[in-house]
Amino acid sequence: MVKKLIYYTACQFHLGFNYNCMKNNIKPINFLKKFEKFSEHWSPKVISELNDYQFKLVKVKGDFIWHNHENTDEAFIVIEGKIFIEFEAKTEEINKGEMIVVPKGVAHRPYAKNEAKIMIIEPSGVVNTGNITDKLTAPTDDWI
Repeated sequence: MVKKLIYYTACQFHLGFNYNCMKNNIKPINFLKKFEKFSEHWSPKVISELNDYQFKLVKVKGDFIWHNHENTDEAFIVIEGKIFIEFEAKTEEINKGEMIVVPKGVAHRPYAKNEAKIMIIEPSGVVNTGNITDKLTAPTDDWI
């Protein structure tokens, strides 16, 4: 018996398998309204996809864990507040309206002294804690 693998786009999966849904569902995404839909910290929420990449909103506060992503770069965009990313040799401050790209394989530890709202752009399926499994490890496909 031959099994078929079926790949569904996010549009097909989340909007009822309508093959024309992307064409008929082009509309702006309001970040602030999306942020109102959740309160937990360090739990990325997918809001859209572009090819094999996902756009994830995250509320952050306090310390995250040291980790890396062996196979992909990771982009952090600060929408509100400020975050810090600690690297082995330095710490970078990223403010509202700024972004930083962490190259694949680079160990880093994000943190925020006060709550900040950020967007992460990375390939679908990337685990937020990278090479580490921890209490902060979140689902990879949690849509809002």
